[in-house]
Amino acid sequence: MNILNEVEKLKEFTIKNRRFLHENPEPSLREYETAKFIQNILKENNIEFVKVGDTGTLATIKGEKKGNNKTIFLRSDIDALEIEDKKICEYSSKKQGLSHACGHDGHATSLLTACIILNNNRDKFSGTIKFAFQQAEEIGRGAKIFVKDGHLNDVDLSFGIHLDSSIQVGKVGLTKGPANASCDIFKINVIGESAHVCAPHKGKDALVAASNIVTSIQNIVARQLNPLKEGLVGIGVLRAGTRYNIIANDAYIEGTVRAFDYETREYILKKVEEISKLTAKIHNCEATFENYNAANPLINNDEAIELSIEAVTELIGAENIVTNVPKTLGAEDFADYLAVTKGCFARIGSRNEDKPYTTRAHHHQEFDIDERSLLVASSVYIKVALHFLNNV
Repeated sequence: MNILNEVEKLKEFTIKNRRFLHENPEPSLREYETAKFIQNILKENNIEFVKVGDTGTLATIKGEKKGNNKTIFLRSDIDALEIEDKKICEYSSKKQGLSHACGHDGHATSLLTACIILNNNRDKFSGTIKFAFQQAEEIGRGAKIFVKDGHLNDVDLSFGIHLDSSIQVGKVGLTKGPANASCDIFKINVIGESAHVCAPHKGKDALVAASNIVTSIQNIVARQLNPLKEGLVGIGVLRAGTRYNIIANDAYIEGTVRAFDYETREYILKKVEEISKLTAKIHNCEATFENYNAANPLINNDEAIELSIEAVTELIGAENIVTNVPKTLGAEDFADYLAVTKGCFARIGSRNEDKPYTTRAHHHQEFDIDERSLLVASSVYIKVALHFLNNV
């Protein structure tokens, strides 16, 4: 099978589907119409699927070729962002305050095209291919649903892609090691006691305690973490007080911890909790700490990267493979699959200097892609799957 030719035949279909989703974005965990759209196309092509959660979809195709009985898991995501679409084009978002500003519409349609082509070529491979159209990546909750429901239990390799506006269209990023940082979202409640500001000794100032917690936390990375390690603690919310002449009896802090490995992540989180409670105590207050694990660190498996490079090189040539894509502190919940399976995550170039919108950063209100990247993504999905199932 000539993969590039097969994908080219469905170019109009792929772009049409992507533009429909781009015009009709839906936020995390509310991707109802997006799921219906995907499922209807799967039904039209007689492809079996199950619903995962309320808005996720998992299609499954079994190969007819004799050989191994391995299973590969191909993942896309489907949710949009609460960002106004400011670009001027024929397929701009029709929903106020919502847009596909991260490329998930492209991920879903690329995988859908790959799914149809592989379904029409079952005789070309052995084993099983699972196609995940995952909800809620932007809030770090979708992958957890797939894992919890046991859909990764029999998977031998997980493979995902992300369109990337920092990489030229036609090129594919495949880099060993850490690619995305973990994401933890912590909340600290400081409990004090109100009093008149003229008699501060009669109160317990939660505002002062919270302010000291925020500044003390900054010392974790600056003075307590091994300088050869990489980590970040960011505070985005600090709320306290109701009136200028009242000692605040409570305060609220919300922030995030990012790290590229599990050990550093655990160390920083432990210190944030410890510092919060001890600092509050010093100021005669109390503090509670809670944390939400939004995403694990995404660490590409070396063997999976080597296999993917071998496959994609056969597809588009070694000159179009980027093996040194910089890692980012931005999180990606594909990491939750890599926590339970071997696998890797590829970056698909979507940048074209002649099309200014395609050079915008992800989550920008004018974000767009060069739609040729959709065909590259579909081809990469297919090639990696066939290479793994037929040659490994």
